[in-house]
Amino acid sequence: MRNRDVLISGAGVGGQALAYWLRRLGFTPVVVERAPAPRDGGQAVDLRGAAIEVARRTGILDAARAARTGTRGMSYVSSAGKRLASVNAAFGVIDPQDVEIVRGDLVSILYQAARNDVEYIFDDSISSLTDAGDGVTVTFERSAPRTFHLVVGADGLHSRVRSLAFGPESRFIGHLGLYLSVFTIPNDLELDHWQLIYVTPGKSVTVTSARGNREARAIFFFASGPLDYDYRDRGQQQKLLADAFAGEGWEVPGLLTAMREAPDFYFDSASQVRMDSWSAGRVTLVGDAGYCPSPLSGQGSSLALVGAYVLGSELRAADGDHHDAFARYQQRMQDFVERNQQIATGNAKRFTPTSRRQIWLQNLGIRALPYMPGKNRILSLATRGVKEAANAITLPSPASD
Repeated sequence: MRNRDVLISGAGVGGQALAYWLRRLGFTPVVVERAPAPRDGGQAVDLRGAAIEVARRTGILDAARAARTGTRGMSYVSSAGKRLASVNAAFGVIDPQDVEIVRGDLVSILYQAARNDVEYIFDDSISSLTDAGDGVTVTFERSAPRTFHLVVGADGLHSRVRSLAFGPESRFIGHLGLYLSVFTIPNDLELDHWQLIYVTPGKSVTVTSARGNREARAIFFFASGPLDYDYRDRGQQQKLLADAFAGEGWEVPGLLTAMREAPDFYFDSASQVRMDSWSAGRVTLVGDAGYCPSPLSGQGSSLALVGAYVLGSELRAADGDHHDAFARYQQRMQDFVERNQQIATGNAKRFTPTSRRQIWLQNLGIRALPYMPGKNRILSLATRGVKEAANAITLPSPASD
């Protein structure tokens, strides 16, 4: 039996799912995570299509459904708080089987599934990788060096593994013209499984209740070219967000005040990662690290979950032969990734209309939709591309040990 130790950098959706499958399939995964524990919070994410089947095979589908947000609908509001247009549906739920769940809840469910059989190294990160052909020697910021059979980067848009094994992120990241911030706030608006959305030209703010209305999420989007900032400097990021929304109405001033106390403030560009190959030697990437579709696609968590399952399955099928497994992993995932990345390119204008006329037309369409003849067909046509992309993969046979 070959050395089957696999280091996974990142304890998010892709990293946790891969750890679960590798352990189940006879490998010895080790997860290193910069944070002191699996990260909580984040916006609601959607599982649909092939990701639903992977969640079922992973044994987490019932738990994910039990933790879903239960969002009943959303309303667009004016600067004075008047509801301008409403729709009775969760934003990301386009099929009855879809699961909308807070990202932190999904990560927690995956962690509970994997934790008893997986070694975790929290509050640490990779410093260097040396691929010697027969293994990868890894140095850490705090832990002693170790050698692994394989290393997997599941460490997000700003992947440390990717930068060490493939080069600067500027070669692979494409900015889509928007920035996003998400953080937890008290549910002071007393929202009951509902979203309120405030839109001005080039900007939008959403407040949605979460976790049984016990708390809420504030989600900010604004249009901008690339900004120069330190993605680990929370204070600098908060200033960028506050400056971008200075003088805006509705609840924005109070939300920006609450931002300072948020335990899980997140800020980053809406960007995609595009690479010719996700593997180099004994190192490969999964999820956002290798093929981030951006939050505008609504498919990031689904891609990560499916990618982790496919990678684990191909490694098992190849009996640990990483050359064969990595090639088949990319071959099976490539079209699926590309089709889901394409979704994002058409969504930027929908998130942040550029003029007040566009905002007015958007609200008018939402108000008119319930009265349109054939509205179900209209909705079906509008969401067909997303549904097709979400199912555009043939999953390997259920992996077994």
